[in-house]
Amino acid sequence: MNDIVLLGSTGSIGTQTLDVCRAHNIKVRALSANSNIELLERQAREFGSEYVAVADESRYGDLKTRLADTDTKVLSGSDGLRELASLKCGRVVNSVVGMVGLLPTLSAIEAGNDVALANKETLVAGGRLVTEAVKRRGVKLLPIDSEHSAIFQCLMGEGENSFSKIILTASGGPFYGKTRAELENVTREQALKHPNWSMGAKITIDSATLMNKGLELIEAVWLFAARPEQVEIVVQRQSIIHSAVEFEDGAIIAQLGSADMRLPIQLALTYPKRLPCPAKRLSLFDVGELTFGRADEDTFACLAAAKKAIAMGGNAPCIVNCANEAAVSLFLRDKIRFLDIGEAVNSALADVKYIAEPSLDEILETRTAAENHVYKKFGE
Repeated sequence: MNDIVLLGSTGSIGTQTLDVCRAHNIKVRALSANSNIELLERQAREFGSEYVAVADESRYGDLKTRLADTDTKVLSGSDGLRELASLKCGRVVNSVVGMVGLLPTLSAIEAGNDVALANKETLVAGGRLVTEAVKRRGVKLLPIDSEHSAIFQCLMGEGENSFSKIILTASGGPFYGKTRAELENVTREQALKHPNWSMGAKITIDSATLMNKGLELIEAVWLFAARPEQVEIVVQRQSIIHSAVEFEDGAIIAQLGSADMRLPIQLALTYPKRLPCPAKRLSLFDVGELTFGRADEDTFACLAAAKKAIAMGGNAPCIVNCANEAAVSLFLRDKIRFLDIGEAVNSALADVKYIAEPSLDEILETRTAAENHVYKKFGE
């Protein structure tokens, strides 16, 4: 694998992916951003990328002017992302945020490209469609999320040995141990202060509500062909154990590391090889102790909704995902309170039409229905 297409290059995962590419001289054939064309231009010039795309079509003209003196082809919108994902390359890295990542993932798979996936919504909303496409096209789907990478690493070399349980670890976010009463007046600034990880705004809020862990549970079901009841969430406050697997004989194998995303990113790019990594090395002496606890599903209603959705199947995971996207957007604009996010997600799950085996078009329609439900009932 000597070249990649990187979707979402200006975000946290995208910029760290480029750190890995610099370390190992990996060619970046194409790049995309949502709207940060200033950084996208710098990246395209540094890596000599053949293509760039900006999701925000209103920024297309400006980006094209900025790169007019280069041979870089400039694209825009959803179609632009899908065209980049279809370019033949060693691996497509999908690190865009939200449901916008689903169609490029499917385009990459249909083009015969392996996918390194950091976009949770791809599997949460379209897990059946994506996994069926992966199987049909015979490509690899490699996880970038630290938790799913950890599970993947625990299973490496195990052959046909079966797991009995996946232990999905959670930091607990900034409000672990708080009651609903204590969360009544949480501000946006408080919710954006994660104790261990530096991430984008949306995923940081998801961590605070524990929706991030609910989405990861759904994703794990699809990635590892697990039953929902086989995935146990354990709060590991230090974020040192990134996840673990219990096998049928009772043995538990865990993956440990520092809170640095460059290790799972690099493995997704270089698999099956392990190479020297720019990520910070872990010292167990510095860690000192590891603690474990349970997630509070009564206080953090988003997690309960996600677990209910994957048990229901069909388009239910898509409903909770898209309702959450809309609710987080409202919260970040100070339109709703912190606890309203969970209320909105559960309300959408109860009211939006359930479809047992949704087509791609029905998934996209579910997205619109869930978003409209939240905006109408809770926001704008």
